[in-house]
Amino acid sequence: MGKYIGGWVLCLFGLIAACHAFAMENWDGPIDGPSGQKNKKIIFISQDFRNGGITATYRGFFTASKELAWSVHLVDGRGTDQAIRSAFEEAVRSHPDAIIAGGFDTSGFSDVVATAQRAGIVLAGWHAAAEPGRTKELFVNISTLPADVANIAANYMVATSKGPIGVVIFNDSRFAVANAKTNRMKEIVEQCQRCKILAIENIPISAANIDIPAAVIRLDKLFGKSWTHSLAINDVYFDSMNVPLAQINRADIRNISAGDGSNIAIGRIKSGLSQQLATVAEPSDLQGWQLADELNRAFAGARPSGYVAAPILITTQFFKQAESKDGEAQRPYQRAYKGIWGK
Repeated sequence: MGKYIGGWVLCLFGLIAACHAFAMENWDGPIDGPSGQKNKKIIFISQDFRNGGITATYRGFFTASKELAWSVHLVDGRGTDQAIRSAFEEAVRSHPDAIIAGGFDTSGFSDVVATAQRAGIVLAGWHAAAEPGRTKELFVNISTLPADVANIAANYMVATSKGPIGVVIFNDSRFAVANAKTNRMKEIVEQCQRCKILAIENIPISAANIDIPAAVIRLDKLFGKSWTHSLAINDVYFDSMNVPLAQINRADIRNISAGDGSNIAIGRIKSGLSQQLATVAEPSDLQGWQLADELNRAFAGARPSGYVAAPILITTQFFKQAESKDGEAQRPYQRAYKGIWGK
């Protein structure tokens, strides 16, 4: 991961276009592997399809799977463990070639995982474990490194702020990856002499739209002007924050997300009018294509590629300097993966 350090430094000093080009144009992922394994049945179980990161990753995976002539079925867990368990158990009974855990930690369903493994079903995940790579339960877990995402978010907050910083961190402790981000952000804030952790709020992502408005009122009463910044493990916490902040005349609070670059968050950051200054985005479309490639390796009896993509810092300045966010020229991973699969 050392090669990304230069890109992050460019981000932190405002040269966002250079960072974007570094992350998206210079393909450093796999360039060889097994040819496409056709006619596979995949079930993608989403923790909650309202989560923009899961949605974007699924769309990337679905597009890539069409190149491989795979059949893909999506199931939405709607953010509840009961629905996810039911979907997981039903998926195993239908005996697909592979099941993808989209955004939920598989360690909470070890009995279902064991049944799937005995049946010879390949299991893979996106944000399904604390770290990217192979686990004892998954052929591969796809994500950026949580510590990298947390480093970028917290360091950007410090680098772009003056005076005392009072921070509230919003977490969803159900997820190992969220806890890893929160713990690392907390460490960075505690290393900053002019910074202070005011609170770590544990609010489920699926309940953020209901719980955040009341939390804003409560936190303002507790900390007042000492609350200057919010860090969060997901953009969804800020989807419901601007209105209650405006209602209590707290336009001074600055928000930064350590994931995941949702379309809604990117839109408000691009406008330059939001109190959310930045998000550290997962390259979700790329990760969807990587999911397809890793499963293809599993079907062919090969090992995981070992590739871990770098996160991308998205700010208003990013959009001012970047020439094009979605151009084909900035999607070399699609060409690379098609080449590997014989396309």
